[in-house]
Amino acid sequence: MRLIGMMDSPYVRRVAVSLKIMGIAFTHESVSVFRHYEAFEAINPVVKAPSLVLDDDTVLMDSTLMLEYLDQLAPPERRLTPTALADLARSQRLIGLALAACEKSVQIIYENFRPADKRHQPWLDRVRGQLLKAYGLLERECASAKGWLFGARPLQADITVAVAWTFTQHELADMVATADYPMLSAFCQRAEALPEMLSSPMD
Repeated sequence: MRLIGMMDSPYVRRVAVSLKIMGIAFTHESVSVFRHYEAFEAINPVVKAPSLVLDDDTVLMDSTLMLEYLDQLAPPERRLTPTALADLARSQRLIGLALAACEKSVQIIYENFRPADKRHQPWLDRVRGQLLKAYGLLERECASAKGWLFGARPLQADITVAVAWTFTQHELADMVATADYPMLSAFCQRAEALPEMLSSPMD
């Protein structure tokens, strides 16, 4: 199994960390959709990161779809999705908030690539507001967490929340102050100390 994409993508990183926690063997290939477009295209003509190449050469796209597949592949004791229906709903909500924060962070990053006179400030203000609301809701969840979000071991919600927060802090630290989210920041700092996270650092 081959994971294709750069670790500076939170979507690539959440898959890599999840694979390690689930104990599924894989190789990682740091292929950029920008610098190595043709090489990526040879693997996946759509050129979408992450791409996951299975042992039969099937190529999966979209980190969430990959993780749904991998959760079925993992042994039951290593799966990252809660089994209780109420816990599953809460997990999906938290993952959705974290992925929304990732999406809004990426939108701001790309908007800032534009020349200053081409940026649309009302759009940036709106997206920043959405980003801060997502992290505000996650701050509340982390404030009430005892240990990990769903018990004794980290599950997919824990991984995705931490990966999203680290990505935003790496790219937009001046926009999302850690002092405003002390519980979320502390939670993610603890998650980043996991060996699976340490061995999958952002590029």
